[in-house]
Amino acid sequence: MECEGDFRVGDVLSVACPFTETVVVEGVRWGHLSVRWPWWSIDEGNELFRWNGVMALGVEGGDAYPENLSELFRTDPPPHRLRPGDLCRVGVPPTLVHVTSVDRHDPPLETGWLPRPTLTVAVLPEGMSYREYPDGSHLDGYGHGLHPGDGTPYAFELLLRPYAFLRADDEVADAEGRAWRLRGPWEWEPFDGAAPGPGPVWPLVLLTRSGVPRSGADADAEAVASGTATGSHQDTVRRWMSLTGASPTP
Repeated sequence: MECEGDFRVGDVLSVACPFTETVVVEGVRWGHLSVRWPWWSIDEGNELFRWNGVMALGVEGGDAYPENLSELFRTDPPPHRLRPGDLCRVGVPPTLVHVTSVDRHDPPLETGWLPRPTLTVAVLPEGMSYREYPDGSHLDGYGHGLHPGDGTPYAFELLLRPYAFLRADDEVADAEGRAWRLRGPWEWEPFDGAAPGPGPVWPLVLLTRSGVPRSGADADAEAVASGTATGSHQDTVRRWMSLTGASPTP
């Protein structure tokens, strides 16, 4: 299933980028390898940010990233075999990631390069979980910010979208007659104020979408009923975890 421009928090994706020839500007230093970036041009009209056309890539085993968070972009040959002036190829081998945030930019971001990004999709690779603490710090939640549509020839494949038939802030009734609001992929808010417990019991009935009441004959309501006719909330969580090797966002 292709995924072009439509991203949601919780999506499990395969991301890749064709390996493209470039040149090494600086060999491995301070945990980075610097290369001439082949897909962007310098934004000469930007007086706020000055970019020199070079990208510093984190080197696995260096101090640029946590030990279990590797750079999505790789070089061929590997970084430690490269010296300034060497030709190499840079790209992303097919890599499984999950989406932790999606931000659209209007006007586009001023970054110092062209095209200016209109979309930022933050992803974590397989085995990494997102955690945000009250002080705003993140532990095991660094991740990568990708800019689909910025000229980098990414290829995205959607592997799993939790609750593809629902939208944020949908209100539903579960099989036990309990009413819920969906805040996000794993954030279920019960209307009765009690603890959410293991989540809503399938099948679900769509009550409102965008504040508009829905009936069983409505196409959206039918999609929710069909999508939850079998399986369970717990099955969805387990399938997501088995793919990502991560814990759901709290």
